[in-house]
Amino acid sequence: MALYWCTECMPLAVTGLLPVILFPMMGIMESSEVCNQYMKDSNMLFVGGLLVAIAVEYWNLHKRIALRVLLLVGVRPALLMMGFMGTTAFLSMWISNTASTAMMLPIANAVLKQLCDSEAQAEEREMDLMARERRLKREAKYLNLDKGMSLSVCYAASIGGTATLTGTTPNLILKGQLDELFPGNEDIINFASWFGFSFPNMVLMLIISWLWLQFMYLGCNMKKSFGCGMNKDGDKEAYGVIKNEYKKLGSMCFAEGCVLVLFVLLVLLWFTREPGFMPGWATVYVTDGTVAILMSTLFFMIPSQLPRCGGYSEDGKPLKAPPTLLNWDVVQKKMPWNILLLLGGGFALARGSEVSGLSQWLGESLAPLQSIPPFAISFLLCLLTATFTECSSNVATTTLFLPILASMAVAIKLHPLYVMLPCTICASLAFMLPVATPPNAIAFSYGNLKVMDMAKAGFVLNIVGVITINIALNTWGAAMFNLNTFPDWANVTIIHTP
Repeated sequence: MALYWCTECMPLAVTGLLPVILFPMMGIMESSEVCNQYMKDSNMLFVGGLLVAIAVEYWNLHKRIALRVLLLVGVRPALLMMGFMGTTAFLSMWISNTASTAMMLPIANAVLKQLCDSEAQAEEREMDLMARERRLKREAKYLNLDKGMSLSVCYAASIGGTATLTGTTPNLILKGQLDELFPGNEDIINFASWFGFSFPNMVLMLIISWLWLQFMYLGCNMKKSFGCGMNKDGDKEAYGVIKNEYKKLGSMCFAEGCVLVLFVLLVLLWFTREPGFMPGWATVYVTDGTVAILMSTLFFMIPSQLPRCGGYSEDGKPLKAPPTLLNWDVVQKKMPWNILLLLGGGFALARGSEVSGLSQWLGESLAPLQSIPPFAISFLLCLLTATFTECSSNVATTTLFLPILASMAVAIKLHPLYVMLPCTICASLAFMLPVATPPNAIAFSYGNLKVMDMAKAGFVLNIVGVITINIALNTWGAAMFNLNTFPDWANVTIIHTP
């Protein structure tokens, strides 16, 4: 399965179904037990989170939020890049990284084109002998700016997805694998605890990424980058592009308002279910998946227009009830059902490794690592994961690595989260190659980037990402999850079939 996932000789989801065939035939697990792995609580959380994201996209709420933020930050190069990165990262926390990148890049290109055209018109009015040289300088400047903006958007999408439990699939895989391998973990990873650890790390990575791309593509001239004391005529026209896009959306309709209220309510329920620093509202039976499905079900019940009592249309027929906020046809088109099978395949593989005794054998084989300091183990494993995810999907990477890391942690009496958590986040740090992740591919498809541009910028950010994650792990992460002690719930006994 590892080979098939890495080479993609078969669709990833079809490879995920192999345990259903092979485990019963090899006498490892009964078919009913294997099939149970394909619909767990983590899958329900994934479905609920995606239904909310589909509703946000369907009613263009994400575009309204993005354009509103850009109108606030303005169009000066450095602030514009900061605005695009912050907005893309925020959107990627709630909707797919691919969708946020696909929406933000055309807006970025339109704004930059307007800035370039405005500057060209200003130069034409001057008509001096240096016009050709100035044109070449202008084109080179905006080519660099275009490259930097494209990279900033796709990198921010990947970074933003790490901040929430539902932001990207590897986060949910960690949650599912942890619950499968360590059933008594006391819900150590939930929406609130994940956000508490990952959000500060995401902000730190985003700032460093902005500074690095600023240095690479805008230079160190703060006056030019921030536009201090420069002519504002071109800026006004570029600002007008964003303003016109915002005007096209019109005023917020009833449906958008409903989606926004449900979205905010969902986030509040997630945060307060079990916040950690005070008692939560939920019983032991309620999980983040329960809340996600509850709120997403409301999208199929609440009308998209204010309902009216009675009345007739112009042709004399009774008025029909307005459509709901979401309908199943939209969900069928937008929902990536293949990921559910991929998630299930990973959970089945983890369970099979545990039942067959493979996890125990791997853990015992890695026991000599106990002599290495924990921070060194974590750092090296993060580098390995970040390298591997450049040529394999982040879902496949986490699915393959996490069961092995869990076995190793148990064998050397190290807190499982000390290696599983940073490696899960590092699986999303695919910055170097266009094929590494869909946001990179979308940015590359615009034609201005070369592979070397992405590799140079991405290599440094990969290293920076690994360092920041390990700093977070050994500071507030250690305090939040008590990572310096080996927990009782990790003392699992592997029971394997004869």
